[in-house]
Amino acid sequence: MTNVLVVKANNRPDGVSTKMYETFVEEAKNVAGLNLTTYDVYAEDMPYFGQDLFNAFGKVQNGEELTDLESRLLAAKQKAMDALTAADVVVFAFPLWNLTIPAVLQTFVDYVYSAGYMFKYNSEGQMVQLMTDKKYVVLNARGGYYSSPEAQPMEMSANYIKNVFSGIAGMELLEEVIIEGHNAEPNKAQEIIAEGLERVKAAAQKLATVTA
Repeated sequence: MTNVLVVKANNRPDGVSTKMYETFVEEAKNVAGLNLTTYDVYAEDMPYFGQDLFNAFGKVQNGEELTDLESRLLAAKQKAMDALTAADVVVFAFPLWNLTIPAVLQTFVDYVYSAGYMFKYNSEGQMVQLMTDKKYVVLNARGGYYSSPEAQPMEMSANYIKNVFSGIAGMELLEEVIIEGHNAEPNKAQEIIAEGLERVKAAAQKLATVTA
């Protein structure tokens, strides 16, 4: 059984990346041997990463009582890490908003981006990736065109996710599906989205090649 964690990071019912998520999950249900779990970052209790979390770490070490917010932060961080730990394949379905990822997806990344968990340093000070046994899929929608050489450096959503989960964690990118340009060319939007969703289905079928 292959454990597939689908991280849903768009709460817009009509969002293109929401459609990508829905299409992927429905298609993946037809693939034998998968255990599918959705982690909807908009449905989870996910307080922002910051000093409150560091205060909580210190209090735990000293046996001090936690505030409600500190308890929520520790629980949320642990839940995100547990979900990632259990997954053989992680699927990220998210939009590009204002050149980057939604803030709540950033919070998920902040929870799991941890030395000793995602990576470590060896005795020579070199970084060692700790999640090389996992794979991941990128499902990203952006209304404009960012794949051209001129615009690509501005794109900080799919690039960011790949830098974290390939570059830091060492996961293998199994598939990347980008749907773009549907807002830039509204007369072609239906065609662009339909073609992209077919590629999403193909990405879901590729899960059949993964053995846990």
